[in-house]
Amino acid sequence: MDFSESERVGTIREIVSQFMKEEAYPFEQSLRRRPFAELVPELEVKRARARQTGLWAAHIPQQYGGGGLTLLEFAHMSEELGRSPIGHYLFNVQAPDVGNMEVLMAHGTEEQRQRWLLPLVRGDIRSCFTMTEPEFPGSNPTWMGTTARREGGEWVIRGHKWFASSVEGAAFAICMAITNPEAESPYRRASMIIVPTGTPGFEHVGNISVMGDRGSGYASHGEVSYTGCRVPAANLLGEEGAGFVIAQERLGPGRIHHCMRWIGICERALGIMCRHAVTRELSPGKPLGAKQIVQERIAESRAEIHAARLMVLHAAWKIDNEGTQAAREEISLIKFSVARTLQRVLDRAIQTLGALGMTDETPLAWWWAHERAARIYDGPDEVHMSLVARRILRSYGMRVP
Repeated sequence: MDFSESERVGTIREIVSQFMKEEAYPFEQSLRRRPFAELVPELEVKRARARQTGLWAAHIPQQYGGGGLTLLEFAHMSEELGRSPIGHYLFNVQAPDVGNMEVLMAHGTEEQRQRWLLPLVRGDIRSCFTMTEPEFPGSNPTWMGTTARREGGEWVIRGHKWFASSVEGAAFAICMAITNPEAESPYRRASMIIVPTGTPGFEHVGNISVMGDRGSGYASHGEVSYTGCRVPAANLLGEEGAGFVIAQERLGPGRIHHCMRWIGICERALGIMCRHAVTRELSPGKPLGAKQIVQERIAESRAEIHAARLMVLHAAWKIDNEGTQAAREEISLIKFSVARTLQRVLDRAIQTLGALGMTDETPLAWWWAHERAARIYDGPDEVHMSLVARRILRSYGMRVP
């Protein structure tokens, strides 16, 4: 097995790394001290510079205006971008837009691509994805209350959603709703429907306070109410009843994006921890890094980050070569494993920095608040661990439901 990086990947990493040093890292203090919506004019200037790198919307084929990277190549780029909370946003490869672009590209009609995909790739608009509901468990996505009923040439949507990331300021939502309640398989009951956010009956109720922060603009999670919201029948995305199939296609590459972003966070956190261990003195001439417990934190973090990266790159390679379905186990493995690595590395870094780690002088506290959800969204740890364990037990002959 060849573990070397291609010349192209090396060039991508170099370009992105330099851009981050010049444009992203110096801007982070503003992100932590001012509302995101207030920063948009300044961020747009930086996004214009990102376009000039040739890596704008890098995960999208060039025919749609993207950078044309493979999933494996984009995984390396995503790690570099993950080192800053605004990295992915600056290059227009941020969730949930990144996943919505992929869904529109794979399942959208030509009209849907022209109206929604191309402006999304250009960065002219943003989008959101409404699936999670406060009244139903996210760990069982087949059980939801939102419905879409066909009336003539329209879908009429009624339901309640929350944790719709970036709904504030989004031009449209992709709504997951039950359209075929009588289908024998629960996985064939829901469909995806495109809903312009200006449609009567679509209401952004407000942003949810997460760890004490309601956020604003792109950097927020919203609550949405669908009250008799009517959209054309042509807004159906993909086949009727195929919502869950499409969602799984969306989440496969999406988990690669998230995991490599988390690894980028881990690398940045480890660097902050190491610099502090070298420069902080416990007494004259005695650096913090001389303590064995600090050395253990550094060594454990390096080992776990390295292992996580190899797991994710292998999963990305398998998706590229064999498809999402063939890589289901690898995708579940990285989802819970890398999320836990992220929590451990952040915890060690904050503990090593002491009081400084709790302040906004570094990005550690921001990540601690905003990335704890890594073990919950896109399927909680427990679901992925159960899926992997059941597959293993079946291979040993056990009958598992």
